[in-house]
Amino acid sequence: MSENASDRRCCAPSRGESSRQVTATVPSSAPADAWAVGMVHLPGGPFLMGAEDDWVVPEDGEGPVHPVRLVPFWIDRCAVTNAEFEEFTDATGHITDAERYGWSFVFAGLLPDDFPDTRSVAEAPWWRQVHGAYWRRPEGPGSDVGERAEHPVVHVSWNDAIAYAAWAGKRLPTEAEWEYAARGGLEQTVFPWGDELEPGGEHRMNVWQGIFPDRDTRADGWYGTAPVTTYPPNGYGLHNMCGNVWEWCADWYSPAYYARGPQDDPPGPSFGVQRVIRGGSYLCHASYCRRYRVAARSSSTPDSSTGNQGFRCARDATTVRSR
Repeated sequence: MSENASDRRCCAPSRGESSRQVTATVPSSAPADAWAVGMVHLPGGPFLMGAEDDWVVPEDGEGPVHPVRLVPFWIDRCAVTNAEFEEFTDATGHITDAERYGWSFVFAGLLPDDFPDTRSVAEAPWWRQVHGAYWRRPEGPGSDVGERAEHPVVHVSWNDAIAYAAWAGKRLPTEAEWEYAARGGLEQTVFPWGDELEPGGEHRMNVWQGIFPDRDTRADGWYGTAPVTTYPPNGYGLHNMCGNVWEWCADWYSPAYYARGPQDDPPGPSFGVQRVIRGGSYLCHASYCRRYRVAARSSSTPDSSTGNQGFRCARDATTVRSR
């Protein structure tokens, strides 16, 4: 399979005009252990990270497969929802990067047929620059999240994600933590449940079916995002670790990091231009990439936002039990 690193734009385009990054200083006003609601405690330990199969894009830096050891940590069962993000913005008055810039990237297929022409991404023309698109208006003016309270919040940048995490008393997972969690206790399988995309004909995640980007058969039941608890959880009780929306990780992105990086709780590179995103989204299709695998990697600038990017949170281990 031939593919250039620039083809990551098909997954999640970056704004390109800047790389604005902020430091989250939002204080949490929640009760001391409120963060544990909806989280799972994972034991950590050793696992094999990365992949070297035929679908790996060498420029992405998934390989070589390498041992990593993690200390215990907590991670959200699900991606952060529109309802949860609304609670955060109501409490803090947070203004997202999409609102600051006045626009965000929207998948063209989700726009009405009579939607005015807007700029598109040259290498991925299905991405449109839509003014007025942000998390409350995911397809721009005239759209809303009224019936999508339990869908993952989208059009959130890395900056927005760390601000939410700080308010909730949490943090973003490292890339190694994310992959360990996504694997659900299985070793070197392609997906969180095994190696078959649709075992026994059963859909296990929200990705594109049909001919991308022109026709989605919606065989998995969804066009666009799905509620965060759709489909069975993996072996750790985590939902939608692959498909639905890309999820921000704490790490800076480097394609060469894991060829020489540390094996114990790797934090990622100390600097960079783009942040790691993981898991793929509802737009993933094997005809152009297969980044909906647990080992697949992509990246975007910290201020970028799209209609298929969300996040879930993590936290250092404590003695509080999951709820």
